[in-house]
Amino acid sequence: NLLSDKKSETVFTCFGIWHICYMLMLFALITILIYHLKNKSETTRQKAILLFIHCAFAVYIADFFFMPFAYGKIDIEKLPFHICTAMCVMSFLSCHHSFFKKYKFQFALLGFLSNLVYFIYPAGVMWYEIHPLSYRVIQTLLFHGLMTVYGLLVLIYERENFEWKNCRKDLIVLILMTFWALIGNTLYTGTAHGQTLYFNWFFVLRDPFG
Repeated sequence: NLLSDKKSETVFTCFGIWHICYMLMLFALITILIYHLKNKSETTRQKAILLFIHCAFAVYIADFFFMPFAYGKIDIEKLPFHICTAMCVMSFLSCHHSFFKKYKFQFALLGFLSNLVYFIYPAGVMWYEIHPLSYRVIQTLLFHGLMTVYGLLVLIYERENFEWKNCRKDLIVLILMTFWALIGNTLYTGTAHGQTLYFNWFFVLRDPFG
């Protein structure tokens, strides 16, 4: 039961004191990192970038092994069909494969934006009404925090400018991400063991805000 959701009077809420503390820790880490890397060599900066994407990828993969202990099952919704998780996998590949490296900046940019937005408003965690130190809360915010830091470091230190001629790469990634999410939603939506599975990865099937 160590990793299971902890129920208590203290509950994680969006913009509650615990959420604010998590955000302050993330912003403090970012500030310290930028100050530390300010006068460092390009090699040191690249090592920092690799460290954070490796940590984020490790946390993501390890979660599939921990989920049976935490939730009693493997949560299919955490497959890489959402922008946050998909960009983690693609960013990891872009750091180790020459073909994907051409889109490293685009993966990092989309990963930074999506993960930062979720970190600021982690509604998916809030819905469970669990203690702020539950595995579900810590793992989710840790993953999105690591991806936010990685994306920001790439945006700051990679040699690519925000120019109109580069927008085609962003468009390609977004189009492929949309088709990838549609494939996931189509294949995994249905009935299994008497349970209805209904996904909306990348929010391409319906408006998540109603």
